[in-house]
Amino acid sequence: TDTHPDRTLAHSGTTQGRPPRRQKDPGGGLLMGRPFGVPVYVAPSWFLVAALITWVFGGQLDRVLPELGAARYLVSLFFAVAFYASVLVHELAHTVAALRFKLPVRRIQLQFFGGVSEIEKEAETPGREFVLAFVGPLLSLVLAGLFYLAMQPVEPGTVPGVLLAGLMISNLIVAAFNLLPGLPLDGGRMLRAVVWKITGKPMSGTIAAAWVGRALAVSVLIGLPLLTQSGALGSNAEDNVGMDTVMDALLAAILAAIIWTGAGNSLRMARLREHLPELRARNLTRRAVPVETDTPLSEALRRANEAGARALVVVDADGEPLSLVREAAIVGVPEHRRPWVAVSGLAQDLTDGMRVSVELAGEDLLDTLRATPATEYLVVEETGEIYGVLSAADVERAFVKAMARPN
Repeated sequence: TDTHPDRTLAHSGTTQGRPPRRQKDPGGGLLMGRPFGVPVYVAPSWFLVAALITWVFGGQLDRVLPELGAARYLVSLFFAVAFYASVLVHELAHTVAALRFKLPVRRIQLQFFGGVSEIEKEAETPGREFVLAFVGPLLSLVLAGLFYLAMQPVEPGTVPGVLLAGLMISNLIVAAFNLLPGLPLDGGRMLRAVVWKITGKPMSGTIAAAWVGRALAVSVLIGLPLLTQSGALGSNAEDNVGMDTVMDALLAAILAAIIWTGAGNSLRMARLREHLPELRARNLTRRAVPVETDTPLSEALRRANEAGARALVVVDADGEPLSLVREAAIVGVPEHRRPWVAVSGLAQDLTDGMRVSVELAGEDLLDTLRATPATEYLVVEETGEIYGVLSAADVERAFVKAMARPN
């Protein structure tokens, strides 16, 4: 489980590339702590899964250790918590690797089918992408090995023995599942890195790994119920109807949907990154005319029309920008009142975050706009001279238009 907004079973994903709107607080459940400065949340859905694991594992304990009685559910709850602690270690492996590569991590979330490490930027090279994906399953394998070693001096038919065996097997399953070579799983990101290295094109790697992920989704949907009904996963062939069959089919459908959706999200995010460089402040900026504070709106608009400009910048007597006249405020003033309304009454004072460089483009541009939400921004040259005004609405329209174009 890994690093991007597309992860599953100890691993569900990470999120990147949104239009220029302010991101909400990265909450998502109960905050458990901030290891390495990254917030860890437990989603409400985790409690449902913990209850399910407690019930299922408790039933198995009743057959192995019937003398426990009702206490078996306390043991089962401990197992559920310990299992998700293992999932957290898996996610922390991705997080530490990302931080080592100077990639920001928004949060870790433990949820229904595992965990998600939300890494906000892509790895810069296929080698780093491979390492970033591989460390999660590697840590799960290491944990499985440690639990195996811890089992050796313990009696098999005891509570510690059963818990250690269960944790060893569950970590092996997490590692094996995430090594499947299709997005959004870690193995899919590893496949993406390999194809990226061979072709030199990250998009080619994403396409290949995403379609393998979709094939895996179909295989899980069809194959998992068949395996359980045939007894290959430990069920009895004669018990191939009834509630067990329904539960197997439901589980397969949920897993298949998660994998299919994650693969699609990976394709969409890759397409976004491919088009992001097209978003350039220099190309999207509106031409602006400077006007002094007491200039009537009608006069300011006349000057703008003569100059072919679409924005107004309020300046002081020395020509230094003070504020931006908001387009929405202009529209709200009836034409017959415009000669009597000063531009200063319709302007928004400039803050440091509302001054952006004309050289900004792509993800840097979006990150800058997200950091200081506003409707308009003053765009300046490297020398500090006014270049124009950038409308957040123009950036969003360009973003949507770029995403709609085929690759």
